[in-house]
Amino acid sequence: MTQSITHACGTLRPILRVGLIGCGEIAQVAHIPNLNHMSDKFVTTYLCDVSQQALLHCAAKVSQGPPKTTRDAEVLCSSDEVDVVVIASADAFHVPHAILALKYDKYCLLEKPAALNYRDIDALIKAESSSKGKVFVGYMRRYSLAFLEAVKEVKEMQDIRYARVRDIIGPNSDFVDQSGTFPRRFDDISMEDINDLNERKEDIIDQALTKEFGVDATPFSKLILILLGGLGSHDLSAMRELLGMPKSCLAASFAPPGIWTALFQYDGFPVIYESGFNSIPTFDCCIEVLSDDKTVRINYETPYIKGLPITLTIRERVEGSFGSSGFQERVIRPTYEDAYNLEFDAFYECVLSREIPKTTVADARSDIDLYAMIFKASHAKATC
Repeated sequence: MTQSITHACGTLRPILRVGLIGCGEIAQVAHIPNLNHMSDKFVTTYLCDVSQQALLHCAAKVSQGPPKTTRDAEVLCSSDEVDVVVIASADAFHVPHAILALKYDKYCLLEKPAALNYRDIDALIKAESSSKGKVFVGYMRRYSLAFLEAVKEVKEMQDIRYARVRDIIGPNSDFVDQSGTFPRRFDDISMEDINDLNERKEDIIDQALTKEFGVDATPFSKLILILLGGLGSHDLSAMRELLGMPKSCLAASFAPPGIWTALFQYDGFPVIYESGFNSIPTFDCCIEVLSDDKTVRINYETPYIKGLPITLTIRERVEGSFGSSGFQERVIRPTYEDAYNLEFDAFYECVLSREIPKTTVADARSDIDLYAMIFKASHAKATC
């Protein structure tokens, strides 16, 4: 570890040296700026990407001084100048890059999805079992304070009647272009690297859909699996922490070009899940849980514009004067810190204490159970 800093409480705490794999949009818009802001806890010392232009662009964005760069992820993971690894590479490389970090006994923050099929997630779990490092899966919405407050509220609710999970958003570019981070895409990637990526994606998707879920691997089903692993994993992971795993998926529907719904059955209540994309530049994202006398709702905003509110809204029945009844509504914004900062805070504490993170690989495996439920319910409907 690099130098330590004495914090206000008088505690001497180390600064962790970060190796970042993947210099694409999420690294440019979120990870590098947040690591720069959290310079009392992190310093970016190494970058890895297959694009030399992306490496040069992102190296200039690191505020603590130019990091080393490489096109070889193992060089970064094995470096004595890297304490922890942040993996923001293409989804198809999440597992192999995390396994490399574990090979060198390093904690890594792995962007979601951890994996899209059981074969790969189980390989990652096996690699972690023989390493001194751990994998912290990047479900940042689950680290927002509004979400953590909602978990407490829902645990106290009696007789939940219904819940809904909604995440329908406009084009990411509409938010990213206004983020003030000026991300760039580069085209200096070799055909060998492009072919490698495409072959890995096809293998991962075929393994999931055909061999594990037992559904046809059509262009549309492939797209839906990618979207479930991307946008969907945020919502489904949060749903699991808030409500647990459903007993079954009663029905699912996919509407081209990118809207999908699923009806989950819990013990005593249903949950409707609706997600997808349209062309309206809005971020319509919430989780809402209803009982007879209370409603708990988490409202998420786009993470690409720093500081937008994640709020908790609670509605409860109240008894008024002269026997009348009404309700009270509380809107709670516990902090101005965004979810990425809070996620990195939790990651930092995890590494220092050598603890097992909340969002483990084993936890992420349950998302694949949900993907399988959704696809099988949709397939059953289509073949009726």
